[in-house]
Amino acid sequence: MPEGRGRTGAKKIWARILAALAVLLVAGVAGVAVAYPSVAATTCPGCYGLTELRPGVYTEEGLSAGQRSQVAQATEAATERVAGFYGSRRSSPRLLVCVTDECYRHIGGGRERGIAVLDRSVMLSPRGVDAVIASHEMSHVELHARLSSGVEVPQWFDEGLAVVVSDDRRYLAPPSAPDRCLAEPGASLPITLDEWLHAAGTDASTYAKAACGVSRWLRSNGDRDGLLKLIDRLNAGESFDSMVTNGRS
Repeated sequence: MPEGRGRTGAKKIWARILAALAVLLVAGVAGVAVAYPSVAATTCPGCYGLTELRPGVYTEEGLSAGQRSQVAQATEAATERVAGFYGSRRSSPRLLVCVTDECYRHIGGGRERGIAVLDRSVMLSPRGVDAVIASHEMSHVELHARLSSGVEVPQWFDEGLAVVVSDDRRYLAPPSAPDRCLAEPGASLPITLDEWLHAAGTDASTYAKAACGVSRWLRSNGDRDGLLKLIDRLNAGESFDSMVTNGRS
């Protein structure tokens, strides 16, 4: 076979291979968008009709001045609340904020007020555009940003800490109270996500119980300093259960 024809044939083969790979890539991206719209939306907010309100904050187009102000104030206050609790921030989650149910459904949201996505982003529904809900979800992202890869904490501690960070008065007494608990944690609390979802879905006091356990542990262990030391020890390989048991050190 002449040399030139051989090279031409090879080029055609590689062109077909690259075209096939491109089709597979597009199909894969489309599959993710269909199966996991929240992941796709937080990766590409503009693909879902969201526009950047300020760095890292995306919301619907065509909002009124009042709605834009509400989103900006809620996300700014939430950011300050998380930074104030930890003393600084290591995370910078992308925030997707919807003021209509249609928008929230479009980006993969459900009936929740807000949700953290892959420990990197936060989505807020129209019922979650306030500092409490936003900082709760941002707390999850911040905690996991501080934990080394593979290090986990029980779900009750993660959720209870988020309640404390957000200062959610539905589940906690004011900080000035001798004991912030509104519900006793009991002998055990949900450890896995599945256990948490089941418990929270059947017992309305689950968040209050988890918050009680965390708030008591924090108060007994130096509050912020105790939490930061706990994170350091977890990252060093120590067992969570050896240091924390439902709010008791």
